[in-house]
This record gives sequence, C-alpha cells and structure tokens, in this order.
Amino acid sequence: MNSKQLISRNIEVFYNKASEETRLDKGMGVFEFERIKSLIEKYLPSSSSKIIDIGGGTGKYSEWLAKKGHQVYLVEPVPKHIKLAQNRANKLKNKFSVQLGESRKLEFKNNFADLIILHGPLYHLQKKEDRDLTICEAKRVLKNGGIILAFAINYTASTLVGLLNGLIHKNSFFEMCKEELTSGIHNPPDDFPWLLAEAYYHKPEQLKDEFINQGLTYINTYAVEGMAWLDKEYFANMLNNKKKKTLLELIKITENDSYLLPFSPHMMIAVKKNDL
Repeated sequence: MNSKQLISRNIEVFYNKASEETRLDKGMGVFEFERIKSLIEKYLPSSSSKIIDIGGGTGKYSEWLAKKGHQVYLVEPVPKHIKLAQNRANKLKNKFSVQLGESRKLEFKNNFADLIILHGPLYHLQKKEDRDLTICEAKRVLKNGGIILAFAINYTASTLVGLLNGLIHKNSFFEMCKEELTSGIHNPPDDFPWLLAEAYYHKPEQLKDEFINQGLTYINTYAVEGMAWLDKEYFANMLNNKKKKTLLELIKITENDSYLLPFSPHMMIAVKKNDL
C-alpha cells in the first residue's frame, strides 16, 4: 500500500468503482449541481478572486468557477479524480490548478484565499480531530474577511431514505441508521456495498459548533435538497417545468429553517473569518 495514502482505502475503493465524473450529469446529480452552484453563488465575490475547491472531485465546480474568471485551486485526494480534473482544466483558457492533496494539510500560505469550498472532507472524516484539523487549515489559508462554504450530510439522511423505500425493515440497514442517528458514524453494511463509503453524518447544531469552536463566525446553514425530495414523484416532477418550479420555491422558502433542516439529506454551512 502506498505510504502516502491520503484517504482511507475504503473511500478510494468506493470512488474508483463509482463514477464521480458522470454522477452530476444524470438524475439527481443534475439538480444537485445546479442547486449547489446557486448556493455558492450567494457568496461569490463579483470580481476575480482566489478560490480553493477542497475535495473538488473531477473539477466540475472548479471549471464553472474558472469560467467565471476566478483563480481556482482544486485539491483532491483521489488520483483517478485528479487525472480527470487535469484534463478538464487543460481545455480552459483560464485554467484552474489541480493538486493531489487533502484537507488536513494544505499546501498554501496563510491568508491566501478569498473563498474556500469544502466539498467532501467533513463527511469523509469520521474522527472529530480530523475534521477540526480540516477547519483549522481552511481558516489558516483564508484571508481575513474570507468565507468558507462547507457541505455536510445530515444525520437523518439514510433513515429518511430507508423509510421512503422500505429498507428500514432490513436489519443491517436499520442498525446502520441507529448508529448514524446516535453517533453520526456511517459505515455501510456488507450487504449494501453500493452505499457511500465510511463517512460522518452531522447534526446541524454540531456542524455549526465545529466551526464556531475554531473561532470562525457563523453566517447561516442552507438545506441543499430541503424537504422537496420527499415528493412521491420527485424525480419525474423535477423534469416537469411547472412542478419543478413549485419544488424549487418550496426549497427556497425553507432553506434556512432550522427546524426543517434535518429533512434535507445535505446541508451547506457558511462561515466567515473575521477581520482582526
């Protein structure tokens, strides 16, 4: 095994089997891509700025940001993704930089970036000290007044899915849900190999605390899917313009409602590094 293994073997195996490249091009992925872009846009500086996309996968978001004229630095621990991201960057006039690395040890100087996006690190690091290190490092390389946008999986995510499709009555699936609801630790059971590799699922309040404890100023938490995905015909309706409009409006008016946040499988937190 490579002594420089950046992430857990299980996570690397998961992504080598799964296609992160095409995921955002089909089904839920298309909506996820559009929705996350709209959330990031709320905090995008209007003029060209330095943005670090940590855990940025195959570079779809980096490409989008580079096309908007920003200086983008993608950091990603999965070699397969790095190759794809590099190909993507090479096709652009305003290329983004691509580096193999991970969130606990960033190769940037202090006060470097205007905006940092944490795409995967918070839910791929099960140990609190690793997540703390990640947040600490992001804070270090962020300019004063800069913003961190971080994505997390809600502690209710599998349970809601299990209730909607009957999996909750499968013993191993329910055991996994109980663990997530009580400790936040997610490990896919052997009989569900297609589930996300080992991960950590946050309670919204706890996500907020992890950032505040590192001396960052809390701005807001946003539901990514909101409760709209509970619509019985969700996939079909997201392809129907009129019905999609209704669902998007529902997400919009509830995106910052802390009581409804646990109905959304994913959430995004926005925090600021205060000017000293």
